[in-house]
Amino acid sequence: MHRSGDLLHHLGLASLTVVVLVFQPLRAATDDNGKSAGSAAVESATAQHLSSLATTGPKPTPITPPEPAAITSAIDRGLEFLLADQRPDGSWGSPENTKGLNIYAPVPGAHDAFRTGVTSLVIMALVEAEPKLEGELKTKAATAIDRGANWLDEKLGRLRRATPDALYNIWGHAYSMQALVRLHQRATGNVDKQTRFRDLAQSQADLLARYSFVGGGWSYYDFLAGTQTPGDAAFSFCTATALIAINEGKTIGVEFPERLITKAIASIHRQQKPDFSYAYGEYLRMMPMKDINRPGGSLGRSQVCNLALRLYDDPRVTDEVLKTWLDRLFARNGWLSIGRKRPIPHEAHFGVAGYFYYYGHWYAAMCIDKLPEAERPYFQDHLAHIILPHQERDGSWWDYPFYNYHQQYGTAMAIMTLLRCQRPS
Repeated sequence: MHRSGDLLHHLGLASLTVVVLVFQPLRAATDDNGKSAGSAAVESATAQHLSSLATTGPKPTPITPPEPAAITSAIDRGLEFLLADQRPDGSWGSPENTKGLNIYAPVPGAHDAFRTGVTSLVIMALVEAEPKLEGELKTKAATAIDRGANWLDEKLGRLRRATPDALYNIWGHAYSMQALVRLHQRATGNVDKQTRFRDLAQSQADLLARYSFVGGGWSYYDFLAGTQTPGDAAFSFCTATALIAINEGKTIGVEFPERLITKAIASIHRQQKPDFSYAYGEYLRMMPMKDINRPGGSLGRSQVCNLALRLYDDPRVTDEVLKTWLDRLFARNGWLSIGRKRPIPHEAHFGVAGYFYYYGHWYAAMCIDKLPEAERPYFQDHLAHIILPHQERDGSWWDYPFYNYHQQYGTAMAIMTLLRCQRPS
């Protein structure tokens, strides 16, 4: 993942010294019930704004729903690609296939982080798909999962930030925690394995706490490097990713400091605009109308940020919010798709980077899971309709040429997206 530009970053740093919370409601006196009058006004304005968006905003074009067999076939082809691509040591991805436009990635730590994050995503996809598999594919998937789990067990203890300013390890800590939750659930009945997976997940939560930014939340860059606690500006989507992982970790007994969760949520709120689009990072929150901060630039971020806030019981992230942004994702998908496969980060309209494509759709699928079951099919059909045509001849999906990690993470995210588009049998 790459920042939207060092120059913008340094310009934005100056704005952080200004005590004006552009995206955050002003504090106000509370009424007899303890509710802020200002908060109530903001909620009312937000409801009216969303109602307007739902009525006059972009709507998806009607589609012919994909056949269930087409979704199943695509998932199987994607799984076959991942199974064939597993490396001898049990991991997925490598620092091969450079292109001269690679993001800042100091060795070896950055690639330790990339490989950990990618391997964790693939394990997640395989574990989620495993119950529906049969025959040889099921056997191969089970073997691959066990080999991947052994690799995580061996390598996770050494994952740290690459340099004071490169914190790509945040992705590894978050996604490995989610993979370990699924491995824990898969190991039902094996107390020793479950204990080991929980302990490993706790170690990753502890490292997320260690690398939490001083102002709350997380980012994968700290250009104010030099301090043990990162002092730069958190990114909305990176913070949301970590919060979702922590929320999952709690289901198997992982503990995390509540004060850091509270600070992280506050960081996302500071970057939230009234229409539930989100600034790229706090260093840009004083520029609410900058292209990357506008709704078209937020298409790959709103889903993950809305989901994170919803998981932590933010009452403002209602079903209407989720549905409005799913509709916007489908109707304006072209803005996100234009960035797909472009080799330079953020070169597309609204500053969109290619690597937000499958990331954004995967979290959209998880947002669909939060809707009432009867309302899901419409959104599932539209999401599958978008993902299916992008599958490559070799069975993979990819959105950004990223060393030898892009096919692996893209395929894992696409599979997990399509799994959530399947109807209950």
